[in-house]
Amino acid sequence: MMLSAFDIFKIGIGPSSSHTVGPMRAALLFARSLEQRGLLARVARLRVDLFGSLGATGHGHATDQGVILGLFGDAPDTVRPETVQPRLEALRRTGTLMLLGTTPIAFDRVRDIVFRGEESLPEHPNAMRFTAFATDDAVLAEGSYFSVGGGFVVEGGQAVAQTAAVAVPHPFSTGDELMAQCRENGLSVAALVLRNECAWRPEAEVRAGLLRIWGVMQQCVQRGFGIDNPLAAQALPGPLRMRRRAGELHRELLAQAGAADPLAAMDWVNAFAMAVNEENAAGGRVVTAPTNGAAGVVPAVMHYYQRFVPNASDAGIVDFLLTAAAIGMLYKTNASISGAEVGCQGEVGVACSMAAGALAAVLGGTPAQVENAAEIGMEHNLGLTCDPVGGMVQIPCVERNAMGAVKAINAARMALRGDGSHYVSLDAVIRTMKQTGEDMKSTYKETSLGGLAVNVVEC
Repeated sequence: MMLSAFDIFKIGIGPSSSHTVGPMRAALLFARSLEQRGLLARVARLRVDLFGSLGATGHGHATDQGVILGLFGDAPDTVRPETVQPRLEALRRTGTLMLLGTTPIAFDRVRDIVFRGEESLPEHPNAMRFTAFATDDAVLAEGSYFSVGGGFVVEGGQAVAQTAAVAVPHPFSTGDELMAQCRENGLSVAALVLRNECAWRPEAEVRAGLLRIWGVMQQCVQRGFGIDNPLAAQALPGPLRMRRRAGELHRELLAQAGAADPLAAMDWVNAFAMAVNEENAAGGRVVTAPTNGAAGVVPAVMHYYQRFVPNASDAGIVDFLLTAAAIGMLYKTNASISGAEVGCQGEVGVACSMAAGALAAVLGGTPAQVENAAEIGMEHNLGLTCDPVGGMVQIPCVERNAMGAVKAINAARMALRGDGSHYVSLDAVIRTMKQTGEDMKSTYKETSLGGLAVNVVEC
């Protein structure tokens, strides 16, 4: 089944697509399954077991919070971030959870959500098991779910459909197939993906939806800069007490406007990326692109396009997102976008590849140059580990997004200086990324058991 651009770019909340958004979706699916089976009124209590990476770093990634929100009946794209903490406090105080907002059950966050980081299920390192009990402690229902990156969820071995299966006019599953489709039909990558998207919804709706995605990205940057967001002056949540820097950097850049600094654009890109990922780390609203941990790369490069490229337009923004989505689909289909599965090369590396190809496209690149830029973006992120300090999406994640964005811009510029021919294909680098992830020790795949996570002392 072909993925949609709206599968790759999904509106959610921080701090993690795999550890917060995915568990929220899984909990909502399980709760709805109880309702559909007529069991909701019989539920007295629930237990949620979190395995593998979810168990190991779930505290720092707010996995338990995501689960609770899903049980409340919240979805990642509609939950209001400002309501989360008051409702969690009410749950702590009363010990009562309103399942799907209608059915009260006894619930204790510490007792009923069990972190089993030392145990893994064979299907995927991000595993959850939900168990519903009746008043006599008899098991009413069980369900296993796997959060496979980018907010995607697999239930009991079956993929949960993100977009209804339809026949698209230009199907592709590899980079070579995508390039062949572009050549044979005389289409850019964006135009080809747009035609596919129109198999699901009218073109006007596609464009409006993508501009809504862009609007959420812009709002996230503004909030990260502290504009109409007093919380941006606070340290990020958690024991690290990490200072937010994007707002201060933004103010400095505004004060220095007009100064003769040939690298000022790089400072702006850093500010854009850090604003997004600091907002993500604070639990704010972001767009998975393709994950929350890598959510700052694509918006930062899009802001670079808007601010520094002459004649930038909304049409260019739509083409950027369509092109980036095509590249993201290839990684999702043929490898992984889960840090728990392949390390951060599958998150920031993929985001860098997506942004590089998309920027090359809106700067006038041919499909071959787009593929080249995307390949360069990943080639120089191969082996990137996922080793969050304290299990939190803060160090090195915030700065890593800024580095990924700058690298994407350079990759696009390198590709545009060539004619599109290159030795390493995008398909080859995707295969290599997948193989590298398989060879990588589990300690470097979102477990916080290796790398910076054990060499930086938590304050």
